Amino acid sequence: MSPRGIPIGRVFGITIDLDYSWFLIMGLIAWALAVGYYPTEFKGWSLGEYWLVGSATALLLFASVLVHELAHSLVARHYGLAVKRITLFLFGGVAQIAAEPTSPMQELWIAAVGPIVSLALGGIFWLLKPLAAGWQPLFALVEYLATLNIILALFNLLPGFPLDGGRVLRAIVWRVSNDYLRATTAASVTGRFFGFLLIFLGVWQALSANLIGGMWIAFIGWFLESAAGSQLQQEMLKHLMGGHKVRDAMDRSFVTAPSHVSLQDLVEMYMLPSNVGYVMLATGDTAVGLATLSGVQEVPREEWAITPARSIMVPLEKLETTDPNTVLWSAFEKMGHDGVNELPVLEGGQVVGVLTREDVVHYLSLLKTLAA
Repeated sequence: MSPRGIPIGRVFGITIDLDYSWFLIMGLIAWALAVGYYPTEFKGWSLGEYWLVGSATALLLFASVLVHELAHSLVARHYGLAVKRITLFLFGGVAQIAAEPTSPMQELWIAAVGPIVSLALGGIFWLLKPLAAGWQPLFALVEYLATLNIILALFNLLPGFPLDGGRVLRAIVWRVSNDYLRATTAASVTGRFFGFLLIFLGVWQALSANLIGGMWIAFIGWFLESAAGSQLQQEMLKHLMGGHKVRDAMDRSFVTAPSHVSLQDLVEMYMLPSNVGYVMLATGDTAVGLATLSGVQEVPREEWAITPARSIMVPLEKLETTDPNTVLWSAFEKMGHDGVNELPVLEGGQVVGVLTREDVVHYLSLLKTLAA
């Protein structure tokens, strides 16, 4: 189980996760369709048929989203960009692509293929309508999925981050201006505009007797505005880091302790005097793993004196690591994706430093001061 949710399998070598919010939205969509949309549009079904078609529609909707994200992922892999996982969550899905495209054309095709596939799915479901006409529940399901996939494609083509249309806009501006940061700024500002527009429309709808629908539109607008703002801030930080490497920000004087010391000594002799939350453990002169304060806290206090530090360490071979010449931004992204606070820095098989989130934040603060 990942911190983001539950892995349910792999497709084309890409891990598929269900974020915990997925279960909430899945249930809400199935409920809304089973007790609201289908009973209003199609009379005379049994209660079981309403719930069966509502649940099937919700599942196939997310299957369509998964196909949409797989399209992004496979084109990204075609261009040599690694894709670790796809996560289905409250607002649909997101593919975790390890790096940004290196050219406007890469960005254009990676972004555009998602809406193209959604339009194709909408067309396929539309062509299936005559074949499903013999049983009204099946016809209703196919018709709804056809319409929804087309809406999904058109909505994603809105020219603002974090939507696919925003990435298409960035590709175009990037190609014309040859300035990646300017292109990102343009797409982010446009994304925030559409976010605020949806918030306004949602509030207006809510005040016009469509409370639930209006709140949902406003919530989507808030999400778009927040995501666009975060994307812009991320790109500004990435630009500020520039070509700086891990070796520029890593802690070279990290604390090391023998792996056989007790947790009591680890805390009192190494962590507290050095004001650190992690200690590299070593056997002789060889680093063997990392002990963290969170690991110490998992052991009852009365057992600290008799528990060796190596019992709570994460062995070096199981740790996420980096090397001194890695671009600092890439290492920082890796820490975020993998949910770790410390990255041991290896060179020639030896630990030469440790990079923490605090190190990156401190280095960023220094870069901002110098830039100002």
